[in-house]
Amino acid sequence: MIDAQAELFWTALDGLPRPTLKDLFADPERLARYSATVDLPGGPIIFDWSKTHLSPEVEALLGSIAAAMDLEGRRDALINGEKINNTEGRAAEHTAQRGIGKDTSVEEAAALHARMQMLVDAIHEGALGEVNSLIHIGIGGSALGPALAIDALTREGAKVAVHVVSNIDGCALEAAMKACDPATTMIAIASKTFTTTETMTNAHSALDWLRDGGVSDPFGRVVALTAAPEKAVEWGVDETRVLPFSETVGGRYSLWSSIGFPVAIALGWQGFAEFLDGAAAIDRHFIDVDLAENVIVRAAFADLYYAQVRACQTRAVFAYDERLALLPDYLQQLEMESNGKRVLADGSPLTRASAPVTWGGVGTDAQHAVFQLLHQGTHLIPVDFLAVKVPGHDLDPVHHQILLSNCFAQGAALMAGSASDDGARDYPGDRPSATILCDDLNPATLGALIAFHEHRTFVSAAMLGINPFDQFGVELGKAIAKQIDSGEGEGFDPSTEALLAAAGIGE
Repeated sequence: MIDAQAELFWTALDGLPRPTLKDLFADPERLARYSATVDLPGGPIIFDWSKTHLSPEVEALLGSIAAAMDLEGRRDALINGEKINNTEGRAAEHTAQRGIGKDTSVEEAAALHARMQMLVDAIHEGALGEVNSLIHIGIGGSALGPALAIDALTREGAKVAVHVVSNIDGCALEAAMKACDPATTMIAIASKTFTTTETMTNAHSALDWLRDGGVSDPFGRVVALTAAPEKAVEWGVDETRVLPFSETVGGRYSLWSSIGFPVAIALGWQGFAEFLDGAAAIDRHFIDVDLAENVIVRAAFADLYYAQVRACQTRAVFAYDERLALLPDYLQQLEMESNGKRVLADGSPLTRASAPVTWGGVGTDAQHAVFQLLHQGTHLIPVDFLAVKVPGHDLDPVHHQILLSNCFAQGAALMAGSASDDGARDYPGDRPSATILCDDLNPATLGALIAFHEHRTFVSAAMLGINPFDQFGVELGKAIAKQIDSGEGEGFDPSTEALLAAAGIGE
């Protein structure tokens, strides 16, 4: 049900004056108010939201909405393991995987981590024979998180080379298999239910590849990462190589659980532990720091302001670091699957805009592709820039200097603009951006960045009154696809029928 008091505050927020960013920077304290450095295990991170249209007046009303929607109570319910995922009747306990949450859940997560560590250490010590490669098979949250972490953290080498495969298109699995030797490769199958069609189809093909490659016991090379361990054993995986995780850990929040197995295999257990520590530090910031000073809440406030008041339908994320190239893809699922809803948690209609479309790319590539629209297009698009102070390479420092200069220049240019009598060369400016500057990119820093965005997404959901932990919207198309594959699908629209016939499906 819509909260009437919150609606009054939303209406008041919509009626506030809208000063420009230049006007807002007339306040000499603005940078100090809206930029904060958070000290974390992987090094400090600067969160600069000063180039957004947040103001004390805007924040006061958003704070009133947060109070009306009981943001603090919902945060505490999340951390305490209450059943906040009401449509599925369970808690959302990803923070327990990081040691923050209900005692029994934290203890269970620690025990499952210890089980995973034993297997990781055994593989690294050669107890399962020579293992040089791992093909990790999953989809959605079971693949996006591992792919991001491995790409970001193993560019200088890994203990075991990991290839993440998610697409049912055989080209993806075939490419991974061509890069590996079946005699020294293990397969990780990541599926919460151990029934996901794409994942299990790829898994069968991977087993065939092992068998055809001369591996006498292909199931002996398989590790299962699942919340349904009995199904993995029934499928053929040895119980000692089944790494369970709790039903209360959602797919797109599961990287901290056994779904992080490929990350631990690539980095070693110490690296994975640091990854968890970085995320836990952000959890503690979310819990301990007053809402008015909380960098997570501030980011969500800006997101809500632009989506609800300025009617911004998209938010752009640009990573000015090649190692974070997959971060926009990861955030697309996190934000759009969590908050792309049309009903409130109680099932009544959502009468406001839900999550904006998250998109982005890598700087400086994106500057030569999409920044024309950001600077001079008719859409107002808030932008997040992410950068790292220490480069991830040993080349001439000029490379990194140019990279960072471009990152900071784009934010400055979006805000300031440049007037011209020639319309084609006129930049209106007053376009918002935020910047996250990490001191270094390491497992703890990446863990902190991901956890920051998890909680940022949760705050937006709590203030809108929606449940960010279900995802029924992904099921309808999958159900129809299964009907087609089983030969039971019929009565489609003429376009779909014609496409199926043209592709020779169902004949």
